[in-house]
Amino acid sequence: MSDIDKKKQDAARITGETQPIQTIEKKRPAHSGDKELEEFRSLMEPPSEFDEGFTWPAFIGAIFIALMMVPGSIYMGLLAGMGIGPAARWVTVILFIEVARRANKSLKRAEIYILYWLAGAAMAMPFEGILWNQFFVQSNAAQAHGIAEFIPIWVAPSDPSVLAKRTVFDAQWLPALLMVIFGTFMSRLDNTVLGYGLFRIASDIEKLPFPMAPLGAQGVMALSEEQEEEKATKRDMNKDPNKLSSWRWRVFSIGGAIGLVFGIIYIGLPTVTGALLTAGPIQIFPIPWDDWTQKTKDILPAVATGLSFDLGNVIVGMVLPFYAMLGSFIGLILMFIANPILYHFDILKSWIPGDGTIPTLFKNNIDFYFSFSIGVSFAIAIAGIIAVVQGLRKSAAESKSKGLAWDFNASVPKGRGDIDFKWIIAVYIFVVSTYILVSGYLIDWHKGVMLIMLFYGFIYTPIISYVTARLEGIAGQVINIPFIREASFILSGYKGVAIWFLPIPMQNYGQAVVGYREAELVGVRFWSIWKAQIILTPIVLVASLFFANFIWSLGPIPGAQYPYAQKMWELGAENSSIIYSSTLGGYSLFKEAFKPILVAIGMGIGGLAFALMTVLGWPIFLVYGIVRGLGQSEPHSIIPQFIGALVGRYYFQKRLGLKWRQYIPVVSAGFGCGMGLITTFCIGVTFLIKSVIQLPF
Repeated sequence: MSDIDKKKQDAARITGETQPIQTIEKKRPAHSGDKELEEFRSLMEPPSEFDEGFTWPAFIGAIFIALMMVPGSIYMGLLAGMGIGPAARWVTVILFIEVARRANKSLKRAEIYILYWLAGAAMAMPFEGILWNQFFVQSNAAQAHGIAEFIPIWVAPSDPSVLAKRTVFDAQWLPALLMVIFGTFMSRLDNTVLGYGLFRIASDIEKLPFPMAPLGAQGVMALSEEQEEEKATKRDMNKDPNKLSSWRWRVFSIGGAIGLVFGIIYIGLPTVTGALLTAGPIQIFPIPWDDWTQKTKDILPAVATGLSFDLGNVIVGMVLPFYAMLGSFIGLILMFIANPILYHFDILKSWIPGDGTIPTLFKNNIDFYFSFSIGVSFAIAIAGIIAVVQGLRKSAAESKSKGLAWDFNASVPKGRGDIDFKWIIAVYIFVVSTYILVSGYLIDWHKGVMLIMLFYGFIYTPIISYVTARLEGIAGQVINIPFIREASFILSGYKGVAIWFLPIPMQNYGQAVVGYREAELVGVRFWSIWKAQIILTPIVLVASLFFANFIWSLGPIPGAQYPYAQKMWELGAENSSIIYSSTLGGYSLFKEAFKPILVAIGMGIGGLAFALMTVLGWPIFLVYGIVRGLGQSEPHSIIPQFIGALVGRYYFQKRLGLKWRQYIPVVSAGFGCGMGLITTFCIGVTFLIKSVIQLPF
């Protein structure tokens, strides 16, 4: 492509003009003949140049987030059991854009994205867990189950005189604080570097579309182009009135208005009335869903039924590939058919009529889906590995036919800020080895535990991370196998409770892949993300420590001023104590959950489904949707998502054609922004109401 063509493409992206998909398809060979996959990959193309995003505004943004967003998130978690992650992102970005506008300046697109990324990364507050630990070691549940005396000092001190001071700035808290610092730095390092490595495989080699990535990217571009439009307006627009006629800002505003209106009804009304009324909040729509399981127990035994009224699910269904949503819905129908049959043959034996959604899912997982899902996950991993090997062989063959030496880094765009793959492998070995050595030292080198650590570090974590990266790349979904940690700890033969608090190498790096695809689409150099991570981590550590300590010093936690913590923490302590006590000896429910025969059946059914659907030539989105749906699906979100997919494909896409596929990610980003603004406003109102001192007269 000539330099002139590149400039034309970049100019088209600024003005909102995009090439027709047919033109793009001619330039890139189709991925296994799958038209929809190629269509999603071509919806938004990365720019030809990548900019530095971590500048002084971004650094100031990191300070602002630490000082303003971190304490608010900790407080809301104690007060209402909810964070402010999505809200913090858009509020931070919009606030800094407005400050820059008042200073007669504008932020670059890369700077806006780094602010957006910083706000999301800052919401992982490491020392928030200290507040829970201090409660758990002195909780009635831990005392009753005989757990409290076995909790090690590096989790939390158990001395009542120390806990009564309500401060972590005490010598006895030092081991626990050091463990939090260690875990924070290690988790940031491995998620950042190893998530990047999975991105290289899933995006650069496999060319997966990542359908959820344009949401954040399009929102950032909309805000950036709004600044560019404003600058153009200040110039002599009479000479060229169409110079910057961006559609993104208009579409983003429409989504934002929808998010504001729905947010007022869905979040605003119950949050504000819950703070004002002693009788409880007023809800028009049940949160998080309306549970129908008890009403359908005779027709669909052992099936969790219900519906989520969150409009965000409908919009997500419009954004994601249609065949992925169709596959998930087919998987749900298969579960509706399978569960009553499994119940009839006494396989789902724990379920009883009258159980709601949560008990039904929990019991079904223990009886069947825990082991079965492990097998299905192995099938997905094997299918993905085969696809990667085939892709690498194809690339090597094409290079050989052209007389060129094949290079793994050949597909890396120039200036993106990539690193050599050997450093990714080196970081992985360092991280896993460090986790294993530290855990071994803390557990006194227990043989069974060390085998579990090796299994996590070198078998489970790579497989589940790659499976998740591939699912994110194809269908925008995340996979997690429930209760595998509990089952493996019980099977290790360890006696005690320290194992439950170890820094184990059990991670899912696949979830970090989408952020790199977003950054690539926006045109941000990856080194901007890594520098921001280096600066942000110590800032958030310090802020989280001081604000957690300050909030604890105001009064006991849980206490009357924190209704969510007061109501739910004791229940959480009871559930945790039941699990932790399983390694003290005696019968364990989770030991019964692992059934090798069901793992083999899950792997066999998943593998056969892949093979059959591949032979039939079904779309890859549909294949992954159905195979993923072979595990236990929750209908509450899948049904509205499928409704959104139907409306998007058969109404809007028929009317707007390709433009609909370009519009809906921007609408979704605007919707998230609108909901975020309402959430932040409600937090402010709640803070104000709770800060008012009620007089007795």
